[in-house]
Amino acid sequence: MRNGFVTAVQHGHMDWPHNPDGERGSEGRRKYGHAVLAKKVDEAADFPLAREEYVEQYGDHPVRLDDDRVVSVADIFEHVDTDEFEDFVAFHRAVGRAMREHGHWSYEGADQFADGEA
Repeated sequence: MRNGFVTAVQHGHMDWPHNPDGERGSEGRRKYGHAVLAKKVDEAADFPLAREEYVEQYGDHPVRLDDDRVVSVADIFEHVDTDEFEDFVAFHRAVGRAMREHGHWSYEGADQFADGEA
């Protein structure tokens, strides 16, 4: 067990500043992946937002991607190619695209939630 996690894959060099799930767990997956990144910004006050400022402030923070994987904010943002986000929508699009393209996005697919019958 390292940093309080039994099953999460950890980077050997990371000592998280806090538990990525908090004291109350991941609240039905509301504290996973992209949601964790979005909760770190204030839509009304933080934009435009520079990528480097965001990484400087939160880069060492953990982000749980799924039941088994935890990575740092910096790990995700090394693939974000936008230097500045003009608004919350631009932030979501750039971060989501980078996460999907580089294996940081977990999606079970519609067939996991429906039987496919009309």
